[in-house]
Amino acid sequence: MIPFKQIPANIRVPLFYAEVDNSQANTAQTTQRALILAQITAAGSAAPGVPAISQGSGDAISAGGVGSMLALMLTAYRAADAFGEVWYLPLSDATGSTAATGTLDITAAPTAAGMFYFYVAGVRIAQPVQPTQTVSDIAAALVATIGQTQGLPVTATASGGEVTLTAINAGPGGNEIDLRVNYLGTPGGQVTPQGMTYSVTPMAGGAVAPDLAAALDGLGDMAFDFIVCPYTDPTSLDAIKAFLDDINGRWSWQQMLYGHAFAAARGTLGALVALGSARNDQHASIMGFHDSPTPAWIWAASLAGASAVSLRADPATPLQTLPLPGVLAPPVQSRFPLSDRNSLLYDGIATFTVGDDGTVAIENLVTTYQENAYGQPDDSYLEVETLFTLAAVLRHLAIVVTSKYGRVKLADDGTRFSAGANVVTPNVIRADLIAAYQQDEAGGLVQDSDVFAKALVVERNATNPNRVDVLWPGVLIDQLRIFALLAQFRLTALTA
Repeated sequence: MIPFKQIPANIRVPLFYAEVDNSQANTAQTTQRALILAQITAAGSAAPGVPAISQGSGDAISAGGVGSMLALMLTAYRAADAFGEVWYLPLSDATGSTAATGTLDITAAPTAAGMFYFYVAGVRIAQPVQPTQTVSDIAAALVATIGQTQGLPVTATASGGEVTLTAINAGPGGNEIDLRVNYLGTPGGQVTPQGMTYSVTPMAGGAVAPDLAAALDGLGDMAFDFIVCPYTDPTSLDAIKAFLDDINGRWSWQQMLYGHAFAAARGTLGALVALGSARNDQHASIMGFHDSPTPAWIWAASLAGASAVSLRADPATPLQTLPLPGVLAPPVQSRFPLSDRNSLLYDGIATFTVGDDGTVAIENLVTTYQENAYGQPDDSYLEVETLFTLAAVLRHLAIVVTSKYGRVKLADDGTRFSAGANVVTPNVIRADLIAAYQQDEAGGLVQDSDVFAKALVVERNATNPNRVDVLWPGVLIDQLRIFALLAQFRLTALTA
């Protein structure tokens, strides 16, 4: 009996009628979008709290305003992921927030001509100086150069020899704007002109981040797999945790939208350990660093973009060695040694490496999940790849089930019905789940399909005759991270 769903059995009018059934043809893939949470300025055209698809860096500048967090984060993300679909969620500066400020105080003019290299948020400002200039002249010239430099997240004013820089966006993000001189140092040809002296006061005083919980509530049921979070304060991270959690959030059975948050934090080893130890969320990752000229929110955008490209192509391939475009490495003396990085990885903080050419690359992108509900060590959600692989497998199963079983009748195993009848039994479903698992195994997402088939349980619910319950004992594929070799060498050949 052919399972027609539309052509009636009692039709007598000749001759040919065709019904189309797509239940066996679905090979679609989920669109894996990125979402950038970022502040805009009063000059930005975007509506705060309303998600919008990005149409490029120029669009982000218009939407967020020149020098806004949104414009700079979108540019950083796109440097790593030029193809993926990207949306942004514009955030206004919070009511009562304050903008960070910092200063460069030029205390003595040069006695010889030269070039003064001043870095703002990792952007080089090259200012020619002459011995005929006063400190006031140099400060005024530097302010003019800063004003002409596109994309800086600050405004600048001068009073005498002091240059005051103020973050364009208020809030703690402004504290992340690094100020320094001669980042490349003597090896890079950056030396302070003879006789010139200065002092730098770091950016500080930015306070009160926007309310992420309120902004995230406006996303509805749109799926976003890669969420860039510019803040790592407890309130913001708690909002992200609630948004993605397994009980009522996007990883819950009600929503099944999934997604992961990417953030970064600046700090000493002790500060980062304290930050990571206070978190326990498998759906968020925080990259820790110290003394980089690049703001943490740019790190987060680049990290998410680089990860997205790989995770879309294959969610199970390890992310280690992926470069982070646009991120400037900390000076050698500020980089964490191996023992410190290993400690960070046990405290929920992701780590990076720096190549000989200064390229920053992912070392291990762990989540902040470290303990189970009883406070005992738990590494089941340690790796980001585990979460993305699991999401990919669950989405595949959802496609199989909704395509094949959207409108079918359910019978017990052993029920006799005609071939092609619109009826399924637990064993029929079981066979389809095994076939789907084998497809995922061929795709490198899972392993041990024979073991899976033996342990898979598909049964009718004991109290609801219209429900099927499944125990899915899948074994996710692993990643090669550690290659340990014992070089048991000899100085003479072994004799027989």
